Amino acid sequence: MIYETSSRGANVQRPVFFSVISLILVLTMSRFVYASDVLSPDDFKLQSFSKTVDFFDFARSYAASAGKPIPPANWHAYLYQNYINVSGFQLYYSGLINITAGQGALTVPVQSFMEHYKTPNGKNVLTSSSFIMLLAFNDTKASLYQDSPDRNDTLWASFSLGYDLGNIYRNVSRPTLTSRTEIIPLTSSSDKLMWEWGMRYTNLTAIWWRMFTDPVNPRFEGFPMAITTYEELEFRYKLILNPTNHEATVTASYVIGRMTNLWLIWRFFLVPVVAHLNSTGTYLPNGAKISDENLYQFLKREQIKMSIVLFQNSLVLDSVTKNTFNNQNVTDSEIDVSSGKISTEAANEKIFEVDFGTKKQYKLYNYTADSDGKKYETYDSVTRTAPRSGFAKNPLFSVHVALLRYVPLVVKHIDPALFEKAKDHILSMEYADYFYITSYPKYNGFRVEHDPTYTAYIATSPTSAGPQNYYRLVAIGGIITAAIIGAAFVIKKHFSKSQHIRSSTQTS
Repeated sequence: MIYETSSRGANVQRPVFFSVISLILVLTMSRFVYASDVLSPDDFKLQSFSKTVDFFDFARSYAASAGKPIPPANWHAYLYQNYINVSGFQLYYSGLINITAGQGALTVPVQSFMEHYKTPNGKNVLTSSSFIMLLAFNDTKASLYQDSPDRNDTLWASFSLGYDLGNIYRNVSRPTLTSRTEIIPLTSSSDKLMWEWGMRYTNLTAIWWRMFTDPVNPRFEGFPMAITTYEELEFRYKLILNPTNHEATVTASYVIGRMTNLWLIWRFFLVPVVAHLNSTGTYLPNGAKISDENLYQFLKREQIKMSIVLFQNSLVLDSVTKNTFNNQNVTDSEIDVSSGKISTEAANEKIFEVDFGTKKQYKLYNYTADSDGKKYETYDSVTRTAPRSGFAKNPLFSVHVALLRYVPLVVKHIDPALFEKAKDHILSMEYADYFYITSYPKYNGFRVEHDPTYTAYIATSPTSAGPQNYYRLVAIGGIITAAIIGAAFVIKKHFSKSQHIRSSTQTS
């Protein structure tokens, strides 16, 4: 199934307050195609299901039952959601198709999956793995970690959102921003021990914001630095259950398609100046060619590199978890973990790990050397943990934090013990087990393919979970995703606060 969102500029609405959460709905004037299913408790009696769900419809029912403010009726967030329930192990996945508040639709790449299971020693475990964003960067002379974005580097957060391009382009032609979302259907092997699914965002548009991750002063600049389009951003997942070895392994394959357009934006005496780069050269917005330097030559000259940012959380009832790499605590730290695994333990039992060493290399498809896109070279990726405050306390992510705090309201009336444990931890960016950034130092705007591995250490049971218990799981999974998409709407809220910040006029 394919969903399409297109825009030519954007309209900005005034803020609407939902409880303590201020969501600024910055929406593109657009058309969109969608289909929505309904979740019911009986769904969770099944071994699996795959649905496209309007999350806000789902959230409205929970808000009413909890006596909390109900999201407006014209708010919709269409999520592709998969549920797998085999051998006492449950996985719930959510990926955003588009979001709307009545006037149009906006596509933001959002991916999360969570797992619920018992360990061989009987511990009750809930984990969540969340993709936050693409982060472009280049190393400075003061860089702390070569080939990995750190607080001393030049960083650009890559978010797709409906910024008012009229403020920049004025009376000249502006980019035609069209994104398509394709669902990769959920399939399984005959023995139900291997499952595959995914999503692909094509012709994806992203706006680059200058971002600062200094834990003491996390912030971003409110004037965009660039607009980019990528051929695609693809997420593929493969779950393999091995009851004999008590393992459930998820391989997450990421594809960052080659960049096709780059609009550089800077200010000249407060007047926006724009240059458009593509595969043939550099142009003014009116189409006049000003240089033969193309997009890929520019990115190479400026040494622009690409990375992805994710965070991991875990919850174990009646136990405290610790997260280590070679006996080093990775929580709120900066450690290069490229060559091995981050292990999560509870009471001396390993419950989960993320493996970067087995899939350290990524593929880079050099478009200029092979226009057919079939040949590639391999390079080493770099994965490093990062301090939480630089992201969790950054105004760029304020709605992430706010919406995540709604999760305990869903859990409380279902499992009081889980509520007490989860309310300040499992879905809070500030209390994340760890943030990690995987970078691709050799980039030049070309296609990147990479696939880290996640392993849960599980007990096995022939009994599938009942509907009430895992209706809780879908609520948590859905709100994880809703929290992340909130970042797309909070940006405009901070523009007025950011006007005093001097916009950078250099991209290096």
